[in-house]
Amino acid sequence: MAMPTEPVTLSAEQVKKLVQRLSTMRHDINNYLSLVLAGAELARYKPDLVKRMVETLSQQPPKIIEAITKFSDEFERTLGITRP
Repeated sequence: MAMPTEPVTLSAEQVKKLVQRLSTMRHDINNYLSLVLAGAELARYKPDLVKRMVETLSQQPPKIIEAITKFSDEFERTLGITRP
């Protein structure tokens, strides 16, 4: 990973955009984790729903990874960090 060799200065607009993206990422991850908790609770109290809940639960980790990757990519682009 190539880091900037000079100090990086961000405009107020760039900082605002990153903060908005970070807020969106936190919101999305919170929603995905809420589904995991709800699915686990439903599976505990309604065993007949386990098969359906397993499907829902298994879909959440890739969504969380995607949200983090999306933010990370934008962050790196904004700071001028490049990957080989």
